[in-house]
Amino acid sequence: MVNNVVTPPTPVNEPILGYLPGSKEREELKAQIAIQEKEIIEIPCIINGEEIFTGNVTEQVMPHDHSHVIARVHLAGEKEVNAAIDAALDAHQMWSTMPWESRCAIFLKASELLAGPRRAEINASTMINQSKTCHQAEIDSACELIDFWRFNSDYCRQIYEDLQPPVSPSSMWNSSEVRPLEGFVFSVTPFNFSSIAANLPSSAAIMGNTGVWKPSRNSYVSNYRLMKLMMDAGLPAGVINFIPGKARVVGDICMSHPELAGVHFTGSTGVFRKLWKDVANNLENLRSYPRIVGETGGKDFIVAHPDCDRRALVVALLRGSFEFQGQKCSAASRAYIPQSVWDAIGDEYCEEVSKITIGDPRDFSNFMSAVIDKKSFDNIAGYIDRAKADSGCKIVTGGGYDDSTGYFIEPTTILCDDPKYESMAEEIFVPVMSIHIYPDNEFESILKICDSTSEYALTGSIFAKDRRHIETALAALRFSAGNFYINDKPTGAVVGQQPFGGARGSGTNDKAGSPLNLLRWVSPRSIKETFAPPHDWTYGFLN
Repeated sequence: MVNNVVTPPTPVNEPILGYLPGSKEREELKAQIAIQEKEIIEIPCIINGEEIFTGNVTEQVMPHDHSHVIARVHLAGEKEVNAAIDAALDAHQMWSTMPWESRCAIFLKASELLAGPRRAEINASTMINQSKTCHQAEIDSACELIDFWRFNSDYCRQIYEDLQPPVSPSSMWNSSEVRPLEGFVFSVTPFNFSSIAANLPSSAAIMGNTGVWKPSRNSYVSNYRLMKLMMDAGLPAGVINFIPGKARVVGDICMSHPELAGVHFTGSTGVFRKLWKDVANNLENLRSYPRIVGETGGKDFIVAHPDCDRRALVVALLRGSFEFQGQKCSAASRAYIPQSVWDAIGDEYCEEVSKITIGDPRDFSNFMSAVIDKKSFDNIAGYIDRAKADSGCKIVTGGGYDDSTGYFIEPTTILCDDPKYESMAEEIFVPVMSIHIYPDNEFESILKICDSTSEYALTGSIFAKDRRHIETALAALRFSAGNFYINDKPTGAVVGQQPFGGARGSGTNDKAGSPLNLLRWVSPRSIKETFAPPHDWTYGFLN
């Protein structure tokens, strides 16, 4: 590709398939679910392109049917983690010097595999592994990941083209080399989005980095299939090493390794803070200052003005709170609604929530399925039980839960007299919406309460008709959310349209789905070539 101007295909967002009754995609997906639910696959570590079966096995089950085993996962020990790091370091020279166009071609091919022949496979694995409905799986494990790979390839091109000094005097030539980081990148990924799981290691890889990928213990099946897809697209051995394992084993070794170059993380705020402390405590033993990129918790809000589109508010509350059981870092989990608005919509809202169907995601008529595991279920049940016992709270929808077959929680709404009650302030990651009803004339005061209640600043939204009120909210909540929505639910960011990330306790706000994230994975070198170097070391002022 030398001497050619190379531009990858112009990225476009992948259309979302509808899975309507009788559609081809629905039949293909159901057929793939039928295949996968009968399997118990053996999931190995993948180190330097080789499958390693350790014999230290844990089982993966369906959250909606926790007696149904879908995988036996071979966990990494110290030996495998060190081998994965060595493989990443050994592959660094080959991968970092490969033309960026060639690296991007691999992930563009992966996007086409996912958009076409592998779509049903990956979506089915996300449905049975993480209890997502067909719609939620389609948005996540198909469309968003396809978008990440397409848009990141174009962002890579932009970075290589744009990071050049604009001025070179006639006596010299100034240039910039876009280098990857020196060492390996440690990617720690969450259960709730298959797209994020594959994007974290691959976004760093697109920029020439190699690394170790630790998937969540609750999404091994879908993540393993995505790893295999990337390998089938031509990903060379050692570039990404897939290491299922316990955090104290994988994390402790990676975080203390002298060649740690970066950490790409999505997960809980507490874990991320520990990782940051581990880096700080080990700085004197590290070859470089690692890049630390993290998207963590959220306590995402909806604020309504008395003059708002009330039906749109109802829809936003339902979709924003209860899709995927609220297990999104961007899910709406607290709302501030004027008394007059609640008086008008309260009954309608409760009636609409009562229509939500809950059950097995393999039944396409269900809107909600199970939460991810027993630990999450018990945590949610505790919040609900405490609210039931609190005189300042009133549960107006849901409040029930059952884990006899799967980890099912009803879509629950708590009216809270105290705007800083625990469920208004703490991230729970559940299908629970906490609502504080405020006097109509206290809009500006409630904005201050919204801004100060939670440690997080990920997403939020304002519902209002008059532009003056929207502007008031935009100003008052300027630092309250990295992604802010006007007259819409505070979730559903699209790659290339709304770069995603938050600050405060929600992360480093490095904006996945934009060039800003990819810039974190490069370490530019400025080069000056002088054509007429001086031959006299003295200066005129010395005379």
